[in-house]
Amino acid sequence: MKLVTAIIKPFKLDDVREALAEVGVQGITVTEVKGFGRQKGHTELYRGAEYVVDFLPKIKLEVAVTDDLVERVIETIQGSARTGKIGDGKIFVSALQQVIRIRTGELDGDAL
Repeated sequence: MKLVTAIIKPFKLDDVREALAEVGVQGITVTEVKGFGRQKGHTELYRGAEYVVDFLPKIKLEVAVTDDLVERVIETIQGSARTGKIGDGKIFVSALQQVIRIRTGELDGDAL
């Protein structure tokens, strides 16, 4: 089992969610986050004054999947979140030691 975490642009959330549903992902966790990568934020003009926006709004997706779905999920997120411009985001994959469904007590793959 793996936890796939993706940081994407906010306006791509619906595209990614729909694409993940098509490949069989049954649940995702979405968090609104702020951060920056190589682009280091940007400058904006507000009432004639220029200021630096260090942290850009992003969406953090977390998807717990079985090992056989990992590559398809990664490819799906990449394909549906890509704009080709800087700041498209990152995907992180972590191993999951154990998963437990609270309601039923099911473990691991059955809990997903």
